[in-house]
Amino acid sequence: MPQRTKRRPLTLRDVSEASGVSEMTVSRVLRNRGDVSAATREKVLTAAKTLGYVPNKIAGGLASQHVNLVAVVIPSLANLVFPDVLSGISAELDDTPLQPVIGVTNYSLSREESVLYDMLSWRPSGVILAGLEHNRSSRAMLEAASVPVVEIMDIDGDVIDTAVGISHLEAGRQMAAEILGAGYRRIGFIGTHMPEDHRAKKRLAGLEEALQHAGVPLVAREFYQGGSSLAKGRELTERILAREPDLDFLYYSNDMIGAGGLLWCREQGFDIPGKLGLAGFNGVDLLEGLPMRLATTDARRVDIGRRAARIVAGKEPRPEQGKLSLAPHFMPGDTIRK
Repeated sequence: MPQRTKRRPLTLRDVSEASGVSEMTVSRVLRNRGDVSAATREKVLTAAKTLGYVPNKIAGGLASQHVNLVAVVIPSLANLVFPDVLSGISAELDDTPLQPVIGVTNYSLSREESVLYDMLSWRPSGVILAGLEHNRSSRAMLEAASVPVVEIMDIDGDVIDTAVGISHLEAGRQMAAEILGAGYRRIGFIGTHMPEDHRAKKRLAGLEEALQHAGVPLVAREFYQGGSSLAKGRELTERILAREPDLDFLYYSNDMIGAGGLLWCREQGFDIPGKLGLAGFNGVDLLEGLPMRLATTDARRVDIGRRAARIVAGKEPRPEQGKLSLAPHFMPGDTIRK
């Protein structure tokens, strides 16, 4: 990926030229003031959205036209993954003038658009946001931003400016190699509803690709919607094994449901890892309190937060190709045959 060209901030004049109306009318529309016809209002709003224009809410006399805030946009605060990412960001910004301010999207692209619009209107000094998948309006705003934009957690896809994360395709391939290397052949997958979790979708694709290359099909899949929980893991594990009792390995899209599945399997007397192997993803601290250590993949959450913050703060140069790839690390635990 070539070096991103630093763009000048968009102005009312840009929206005026794109919509074919005066700057004064554009200002009235964007401030929701004045007597403007519905047709003109729609024309202005469409032009602004297409350009990625965001009004500037900070004082006009501020010389830098930016504030010492870093917009951090994440899907959830309830998910155990993101507090670790935030701790990495906070640690790296601690000795700088920059302060992180958090926006939560609830895994909704339309909500992400709204959060970005509000946060960018305050002209932060940088943006850190989870994932590479955004709707057209969000992408336009991010491409028009004249500050560093760092997409985190994932590198498998097109990057706006800079991406810091792991390859989830590679994480899936790595897990397949570990499963096959341990001698398991009847494998099932339990995970979130794919349209809502792009990174889990990529891990599943990597897993299936590696299994197919070895001539081993993925026997069963079980998907769920909503948040992850121990109860959800127990429920889905019981369901998939009732349908496919001969499975000898279950790969979960995250550690929370994997932990629930592990607890249920132990209660049912399964021989783990002899007859049934289990693995999750993320390497969260929750696993330390289980009666057996669930096999998992360390997704480098704190490191990702730190490296993203370093790039935004100017402590570290933007990677030459726009992507900073960290290697996922397999952690065998006690639930996969040695």
